[in-house]
Amino acid sequence: MFGIFKKGQKNPGGLNHPVSVSMEWGGATLTLETGRFAKQATGAVMATYGETMVLATVVSAKKAVVGQDFFPLTVNYIEKMASVGKIPGGFPRRELRPTDEETLKARLIDRPIRPLFPETFKNETQIVTTVYGYDKKNSPDVLAVVAASAALAISGIPFQGPIGAARVGYSDKKYLLNPTNEERLTSELDLVVAGTKDGVLMVESEASELSEDVMLGAVKAGFEFFQPVIGLINELAEKAGKDAWEVEALAPEYVAMQKKLEKQFISAITEALTISKKEERYAAMDSIVADAIASLGDSATDLDQKWAKEIVDHLTGKVLRRNILDSKPRIDGRDNKTVRPIEVEVGLLSRCHGSALFTRGETQALVSLTLGGKADAKLMEDMDGKRDERFMLHYNFPSFSVGETGRMGAPGRREIGHGKLAWRAINPMLPSQEEFDYTIRMISDVLESNGSSSMATVCGTTLALMDGGVPMKRPVAGIAMGLVKEGKEFAVLTDILGDEDHLGDMDFKVAGSEKGVTALQMDIKITSITFEIMKIALAQAFEGRKHILGIMTSAIKKPRTELSKYAPQTLEMKINPDKIREVIGKGGSVIQDITKKTNTSIDINDEGVIKITATDVEDANRAIDMIKVITAEPEVGMIYEGSVVSIKDFGAFVKFFGSNEGLVHISEITGERLDSMDQAKLKEGQKVFVQYTGMDKRGKTKLSMVGIDQKTGKKA
Repeated sequence: MFGIFKKGQKNPGGLNHPVSVSMEWGGATLTLETGRFAKQATGAVMATYGETMVLATVVSAKKAVVGQDFFPLTVNYIEKMASVGKIPGGFPRRELRPTDEETLKARLIDRPIRPLFPETFKNETQIVTTVYGYDKKNSPDVLAVVAASAALAISGIPFQGPIGAARVGYSDKKYLLNPTNEERLTSELDLVVAGTKDGVLMVESEASELSEDVMLGAVKAGFEFFQPVIGLINELAEKAGKDAWEVEALAPEYVAMQKKLEKQFISAITEALTISKKEERYAAMDSIVADAIASLGDSATDLDQKWAKEIVDHLTGKVLRRNILDSKPRIDGRDNKTVRPIEVEVGLLSRCHGSALFTRGETQALVSLTLGGKADAKLMEDMDGKRDERFMLHYNFPSFSVGETGRMGAPGRREIGHGKLAWRAINPMLPSQEEFDYTIRMISDVLESNGSSSMATVCGTTLALMDGGVPMKRPVAGIAMGLVKEGKEFAVLTDILGDEDHLGDMDFKVAGSEKGVTALQMDIKITSITFEIMKIALAQAFEGRKHILGIMTSAIKKPRTELSKYAPQTLEMKINPDKIREVIGKGGSVIQDITKKTNTSIDINDEGVIKITATDVEDANRAIDMIKVITAEPEVGMIYEGSVVSIKDFGAFVKFFGSNEGLVHISEITGERLDSMDQAKLKEGQKVFVQYTGMDKRGKTKLSMVGIDQKTGKKA
């Protein structure tokens, strides 16, 4: 059927059959709708909050690849600039690869969803969330988590959800549900929490040195805030949910192999887990895997060999977890609360503006500081507009850090995520731009890794900043906590190893100063944890953080009072705002010429304040001298050399003292009456000496050549 329809009018052809549910939530209406958009997806939900709209689609393959030993889940988050009525910048004028912010928000969706798929579900699954409307008031990231959860809930795909999510702010000692973008500017906390009706699965936050009790209260508040969302998703699923898929059970052959290998190799695995050195332990485990495969005989298929590797990994986890719950020493011999040995060094790199090497056990981060001017800030453009990012923290995780070979290229999702976590931890402690007018770039290269390189990055970044003379408010340290939980038994681990992260139930990272928490990130691999466990973890993390800060401050107690001699120096000058255009020049030609000739970076504001940044102070001074020539005002009575620009019937225009230009009236050329300018014998381009006599009533520059020796420039 063809025709013209009014906005919002339903197509009478009946192709779409929308089903929606709504509720008031945190000062705006939350609506979940299915049946109108992307109907060929396994599940699709358009979520609307205020005027922010996010479409979430989920598609899952009907069958898994035979022998696949992992769950291939991909989560994408896409921001359309059309959602705010803007055309993207850059030559292509379209959205290309994901930005760092889009990658971070995709991880925000992935982390609470991934643990809720059954262990045997290995079908390839893709979740795509797309922002189609943004009111610049309600952030789309939490809405994307809710939309993805709803799409899974109605799809029929095996999923032990739904989950809810909420943003929590903290202002005037009150917790705020989904604070608006404006409210977030004054909030002491920006926390996103997600979980099921039974408990919390994920936390991501940045805080202004808040206490552990306040942070725990924020997580509890968020848990209560998102419970109605879970109810709304269940309501939509009841109205429009598809039939649930059957969950495939473990193959009988797999179960039989598991029992056989456990009897044969459980003792060897137990023995291998007493080897404290990572490389030796991994070599012993590789030998066990080889023996397990050999024990299957020559008739073992490729699938049998994959199963054997998977079973040995499962048995390793079983032994490690039981040892921890039975209060036996951990792999490296520590108890549950002890931090690994730490070594700290600063000022190692010769030309960097600050540097530090932080080593904790078998984890090591080499962090360098580079300072720059305003022009070095990163230009950010997203749905909120353009802005300069003056603090950058780049985290790199090369494969050699874990003794492996691998591709070297652009940072992956993990590197972007770890870098942002460290950025959140450090950012609240940096000086304001008024206090320290530099662009700051940190690089953290992880040289060794066996547990929480992101928290090593936090510690190393603090040390490098202090070594470089950046006036931080207070030093920041970070520590990663782990968990092993079986039924009602549980154990919280301080400063977890890589194996304890891989085989445990929680990765809980806490960073902060001696006064309070600045960043918190938690991921749970089981369906949920209790607030009692979180409280214990925060308390242990506080003690661990104090211990690490003590070691750090023994190496460098406070920021150095002077910057590195290789750091850029910033000099400031003030000019008449009317001269700004002359300093910049047509199309920026003048200022570009100055920066090129003096190797400087120059910034000018509307008030005429100029900041010149250079590695060499002499370069900055040369730039100042060049600007002074352009902007200096001539003095009345002084004689200047100039050149004739143009000749008129009433006199000659002369350019003098930089870019200044004035009129020598016909009566001010010789002092005698001239009938015409021909008698003056002046030519365009001719060098002349003129005296500046001030401004006329109309504000025009007046010049005189009377009584001036044109050969010497002196008064006759």
